[in-house]
Amino acid sequence: MSREKRIELRNSKGHEMTFKRYHRYSDMLHYLEYLSIKYPELVEMITIGKSSLGQPLKVVKVSTGQRTKKGEIKPAVWIDGGTHAREWISPAVVMYTLKQLVENFKINRKIVEGADWYILPVSNPDGYEYSHSTDRFWRKTRSNHEIEDEKQSRTLSSFFWGETCRGVDMNRNWNFHWGEVGASDDPCQETYAGPRPFSEPETRAISDFIMDRKDRIKLYLTMHAYSQMWLIPWGYTNKKTGDYDDLMSMGRKAVDALNRVSGTQYQVGHSPSLLYPTSGGADDWAKGVAGIKYAYTVELRDDGTYGFLLPASQIVATGKETFAAIKAVARAIVCKN
Repeated sequence: MSREKRIELRNSKGHEMTFKRYHRYSDMLHYLEYLSIKYPELVEMITIGKSSLGQPLKVVKVSTGQRTKKGEIKPAVWIDGGTHAREWISPAVVMYTLKQLVENFKINRKIVEGADWYILPVSNPDGYEYSHSTDRFWRKTRSNHEIEDEKQSRTLSSFFWGETCRGVDMNRNWNFHWGEVGASDDPCQETYAGPRPFSEPETRAISDFIMDRKDRIKLYLTMHAYSQMWLIPWGYTNKKTGDYDDLMSMGRKAVDALNRVSGTQYQVGHSPSLLYPTSGGADDWAKGVAGIKYAYTVELRDDGTYGFLLPASQIVATGKETFAAIKAVARAIVCKN
């Protein structure tokens, strides 16, 4: 988009978000700021920390008040995106969801009034920006950990090979079965789990924020791409959770709602059976440590035709169907209407 067009949008709308292209992190922050200024009764901006390179991690709280009309503390929903830098559709869909909750509040009043919504559009801003500026297929954070023990000393020479050996896979960095199946101890691998659990300021900040509210958060959604799957814990083992049937039932409710919008087909199940085993993952931690019953990883469009290069022309369609799924499970879990 030309500079003139961006200025025109900013002057006319107050922001540059179009949902017709994949936006940079600065555009997203401007949109969040716009929402907080225009809808102060609904939107609160919370800075929960900073990335490795000092970018702010912004959570948007969407709420009509912490208590119900009966004076009870409301349940809460957590949604995040942009864990993996190259999965551009993820932050776009989270931003689209935010737009529906705030700018289309009248249409979605019941689910907004029924819960507090905590939304983090981009969990990995350093990696996301790097995927725009330098390496479109970058996955990890942009941290630079020094060699910390003998086990990793064999990779010392690899640090001189270039940028590949920087960063950590945030979805292997959580302190629940960390460093097991599906995670690497080699800093040069895409699935590097980090030198220790929560080595990344991003995962530390998110986990601290969630743990402070774990008793209220009843639904946890982390958006990824691609594969068109609604994944349930556990990722680290083939064993089923004790409430496996509940998780599957709610997952089917989500994908049925999604399918009714667009006909897009999603699978429901756990990662070892549908995708691959992973350990140190966010959804496993959310369920296993934070105790959030309904914790899911959502693998958005597509099924592999475009993969990480999903055209921007599919942002709105993906957002619409995903929001229908979110709305369906939110009604069933936290809003009860």
